[in-house]
Amino acid sequence: MVIEPKLSGVGKVRNQAEDWIEVRPAGLYIKPADLFIDPIKRVDDAIISHGHADHARPGNQTVVATPETLEIMKVRYGASAGEKLVSRTIGEPWEVNGVDFTLYPAGHVLGSAQVLIEYAGASVVYSGDYKRAADRTCEAFQVIPCDVFITEATFGLPIFRHPDPVAEIGKVIRSLEIYPDRPHVIGVYSLGKAQRVMALLRDAGHSETIYLHGALVKLTELYEQLGVSLGPWEPLPKDLKQLPPAPVVLAPPSAVREKWSRRFKNPVVGAASGWMTVRQRARQQQVELPLMVSDHADWDDLLKTIAETGAEEIWVTHGQEDALVYQCQKDGRKAKPLSLIGLGEEGD
Repeated sequence: MVIEPKLSGVGKVRNQAEDWIEVRPAGLYIKPADLFIDPIKRVDDAIISHGHADHARPGNQTVVATPETLEIMKVRYGASAGEKLVSRTIGEPWEVNGVDFTLYPAGHVLGSAQVLIEYAGASVVYSGDYKRAADRTCEAFQVIPCDVFITEATFGLPIFRHPDPVAEIGKVIRSLEIYPDRPHVIGVYSLGKAQRVMALLRDAGHSETIYLHGALVKLTELYEQLGVSLGPWEPLPKDLKQLPPAPVVLAPPSAVREKWSRRFKNPVVGAASGWMTVRQRARQQQVELPLMVSDHADWDDLLKTIAETGAEEIWVTHGQEDALVYQCQKDGRKAKPLSLIGLGEEGD
């Protein structure tokens, strides 16, 4: 779905957005509104695109985000989520010192949003992290025509072309049939990836109880409180003898790589990540069951999205910046890297 911004005449010559948007040590700064988007340091006023720790940091004074992102931040940070939390629903415009802002779905994780910024006749979209693939655990990405598109490039190389996530999760179903006596321990990020893998397993017909590492429990509970159905699951019991013969266990990648996973007898070790495209990563992490399930746009979807926005200029925040900038310039678009420090792979 393509959203039409309030301003008309997208594509015409406008004031230079770089005159009023700049990169500062704290992050991307909107000068006339005197606020930051996804700051990496404490600031007075922040718009947060989504709840991953590399974009949503604690300690800001005023935090504006979707209701879901604010709830995620409260679960993660408690009172440190922000001194003042301001909820903005998708599609609800607001104005700060003559700058109009509107949030639109980014399709990354629950509550994730792009930020449409309109000022002095120009329209700029900050994508945050996003994906175009279907995911019932969050609202689908929407294209917003604009003059300047500020995009991520986590998987901004032609080698990254993500396969169908339904086919990838089918590998787990087949493995459970082949190894009915081996636990399947899968590394997933606690926010977004864990819940998406659970939903994919349910949609693939897996109806058994899924067991969760303690680090995944609170956010999974929140997803269900916010209306995302994930089927039967339980926290992993301390006594593993209580488990069925071949349970599916989800845990943070760090736990799977460390001695925590050695508690399981002869496990099938999996990992759900776009980085599993890189076979060396899978080997280094001793992953027997690599699942190429990504919550970021791949190379083709990055280029597709850029084209659909109609943007004359492309600014790349983080990831494989050089390759995407080069491709945009080759395609006749003005492009530059922003090299925003602190944004990148989400850690748990």
